[in-house]
Amino acid sequence: MSTPFYVSPQQAMADRAEYARKGIARGRSVVVLQYTDGVVFVAENPSRALHKVSEIYDRIAFAAVGKYNEFENLRIGGVRYADLRGYTYDRDDVTARGLANVYAQTLGTIFSSAAEKPYEVELIVAEVGAGPEDDQIYRLPHDGSIVDEHGSVAVGGNADQISSYLDQRHRDGMTLAEALKLAVESLTRDNNGGERTLTAEQLEVAVLDRTRPQQRKFKRLLGRQLSRLLDGGTAPADSEETEADTDESDSTEG
Repeated sequence: MSTPFYVSPQQAMADRAEYARKGIARGRSVVVLQYTDGVVFVAENPSRALHKVSEIYDRIAFAAVGKYNEFENLRIGGVRYADLRGYTYDRDDVTARGLANVYAQTLGTIFSSAAEKPYEVELIVAEVGAGPEDDQIYRLPHDGSIVDEHGSVAVGGNADQISSYLDQRHRDGMTLAEALKLAVESLTRDNNGGERTLTAEQLEVAVLDRTRPQQRKFKRLLGRQLSRLLDGGTAPADSEETEADTDESDSTEG
């Protein structure tokens, strides 16, 4: 009788982590930055149907890279959690910290289970507060750990290089136009130190804007409004320009 092939638990977990990291790195990056009036999400994403950035609840938004069907399932689960908790208790009881804990438990359970492959996703959950000091940004890698971020964060693609670029240039009190310009500049840098050009049609941009009079603070920046900001102008008066989130079949972010 042959001896079963043995792999140590440490090696098995290392292999699973490497598998997930490679899948995540194949996706285009997402950048999240704080600015004076809230939090801005910028993703390189030419698709108008497969969103990387979405609203979860009144003051909470979600961004992700990796396998679309996997992070879309997590997004839907987060919306259901938020709706149920807000209905059962109070809308103020729905927080980014609570949502991050739910996602961490789900990702951690899947990552440590030998019965299924780890999710090839990395998530960002952000909540806008009454002031910049109250904003919350959490990054959740594939293994379910939670990283409390401040100022700026990047996931997917060349995340390490982009994060280093942002750390050197991001500052408190930036306007939305300044934060958006910095985010786009960071996304255009490739592994070899060169630069590309990204147009408004290649970007997905959304904000959690604390100055909005509505209870819902999430807003997508589209069309002329986005183009004006990319050109260094200011955003026009608040207008609801939204796109419907669409469920799609299994696909990997390019």
